[in-house]
Amino acid sequence: MQQTHPLDQSFWNSRWENQQTGWDIGMASPAIITYMAQYTNKDAAILIPGCGNAHEANWLLQNGFTNITLIDIAPKAVAQLQQKYAKNPSVKIILGDFFEHKGQYDLMIEQTFFCAIDPKLRQNYVAQAASLLKENGQIIGLLFNVDFQKQGPPFGGNTIEYQTLFEKYFSIKKLEDCYNSIKPRTNTEVFINFVKK
Repeated sequence: MQQTHPLDQSFWNSRWENQQTGWDIGMASPAIITYMAQYTNKDAAILIPGCGNAHEANWLLQNGFTNITLIDIAPKAVAQLQQKYAKNPSVKIILGDFFEHKGQYDLMIEQTFFCAIDPKLRQNYVAQAASLLKENGQIIGLLFNVDFQKQGPPFGGNTIEYQTLFEKYFSIKKLEDCYNSIKPRTNTEVFINFVKK
């Protein structure tokens, strides 16, 4: 189905201005918490792209992580984060486009960003993620394993598509049905752990 509007900064900012943030689950995703609870490197450089309210960042800070970068394209979302984390040197907040971002990270957390971008950009997403990750860096998080019957965003997908997309740059360590999705997303998500080749 064709996009009738560009998924650009003004589109996303207006969603924030009008409080149309249905993707926000109001807390850190249980699947991501479960993974990060056993992640031992508290000083790892972590990137959360398309971070929105960045509930995961809150959990990470409370659990001793010290090097978190948040990036979002919507000025309204970023302004809220800047206010929230103004006194916290462990969090860097960037207003910008993930596809133009430069940096080097150990870990990228994927939570409803991939499904928000135009599917035509998915190959670019994979290449950009690989360029931002250090050797053996990882992407962990959630992707939808469902075909939405309406015009996106969110845009769905399936494990075969994801395997094909990511395997050029990443070793597929985990791509499996998520057992601890939030209730509204039960049986529609896969948990991923991809390691940069």
